[in-house]
Amino acid sequence: MKVYFINPPFKAEYGKFSRESRSPAITKSGALYYPLWLIYAAAYVEKNGHEVYFLDAPAKPLNEEVTLTLLANKADDNTLFVLDTSTPSIKSDVSFAGRIKQMYPHSFLVLVGTHPSACAEETLGYSKAVDAVAIGEYDETIKELADAIENREELLQVRGLCLRQGETFIRTGIMPSIKNLDEIPFASTFIKNNLNERDYFFAAATYPSIQIFTGRGCPFHCNFCVYPQTMHGHIFRARSAENVVNEFEYIAENFPDVKEVVIEDDTFTVNKKRVLEICNLLINKGLNKRLKWLCNARVNLDYETMCAMKKAGCRLIIPGIESGSQQILDNIKKGTKVEQFYRYVSDAKKAGLLIHACYMVGNCGETRETMNETLNLALNLNTDTAQFFPLIPYPGTEAYTWAKSNGYIELDYAKYCLADGTHNTVLSLPGLSAQDMVDFCNKARKKYYLRFSYILHRLRVGLAYPSDLKRSIKAFGKLKHYLFSK
Repeated sequence: MKVYFINPPFKAEYGKFSRESRSPAITKSGALYYPLWLIYAAAYVEKNGHEVYFLDAPAKPLNEEVTLTLLANKADDNTLFVLDTSTPSIKSDVSFAGRIKQMYPHSFLVLVGTHPSACAEETLGYSKAVDAVAIGEYDETIKELADAIENREELLQVRGLCLRQGETFIRTGIMPSIKNLDEIPFASTFIKNNLNERDYFFAAATYPSIQIFTGRGCPFHCNFCVYPQTMHGHIFRARSAENVVNEFEYIAENFPDVKEVVIEDDTFTVNKKRVLEICNLLINKGLNKRLKWLCNARVNLDYETMCAMKKAGCRLIIPGIESGSQQILDNIKKGTKVEQFYRYVSDAKKAGLLIHACYMVGNCGETRETMNETLNLALNLNTDTAQFFPLIPYPGTEAYTWAKSNGYIELDYAKYCLADGTHNTVLSLPGLSAQDMVDFCNKARKKYYLRFSYILHRLRVGLAYPSDLKRSIKAFGKLKHYLFSK
């Protein structure tokens, strides 16, 4: 069966739309994530015997006309089209699906991603061009769907779908999460064969980098985090240490220009024993001298593990600190304490790890006072880099339900991005407007990055690590407009 995986175009005239970022947009830093979920599903479907094609329109970026012209070289009426989508781009993506359906009226078209997983029937209601949506992780779902279409079998037996049947929608059986993640091919192998690593940029990583998952599912219950609540759940499943390190080895041997591996797991450090196993294997194979890596790391990470990670080639860790107010941390079910942040940062600096800290405003209980607590915490922690963003609640999350039930949020998905595709703040709280939060984040960013002591620190790091200086200059070039604008 011919299966065409597509990351559709969106506002290509303004830049590269990062659809699989946790907050999809054309980012201020110029970041473009690999479409990892789509990549893994395509690799899995290809492994299971289907003829797979892949097109990432935002990577170039391509507009709709060019994308449709490229599709015509490979697609036909017997093709299964799999389109990634997101909350800000959902209406545009459905419209693009309609154009594909006009070209290939007998094809089968399915939408995948966090938004259709959370709003399956609503998404199908937008257009009859969309035949189905996949709910949750969709590697096995698309494989079963391709098998069923090819063998002319009943589609209701395919698990993990919401199907259009006449004027109604029917959900099929639940697709269990894949437990043995070693069964899924390496993302990097698929990237090597189908994409160009230089099209992608992550501001915290040394360019160029490769993004991978080493595990799925997050055991924590932060109320705003979209992927665990809509896609991969709260049960942590992991690739074996050997499998992960084998992929590092593949990257080192097949991507001579790649400087860093970005581990995109929600929390890579969930299982200390496994992290140490990976670190030991990386050291034993000498890969720590060939590749650097970074990961998301929760603030309960201990000093011993940090030292092992540093020795194994880890350069940077990314904690979601979110707020300087303990009450807000409790409100969003973060499961962390403010005092943990100080020890975490102190231990990381002592271990030689850089830190990119993530801060968020606009959560339940936020006031001007709590926002200032967050900024003061950020300045006191003084991590290598930091980001400040208003909360963007996505459908399927507890934060969205809270915001919607209280009338705090714009319900027009198109407003999740501004006209140029950059993030928009769709949330307003009593006594704290959307513009108040945007202004605060702009102020916080300027106060953080334009300190004389911080600029000296960046220069010192850049002189010690020239590749990091190059990364910083690239990111600064994208951000300078926002730092110096009023």
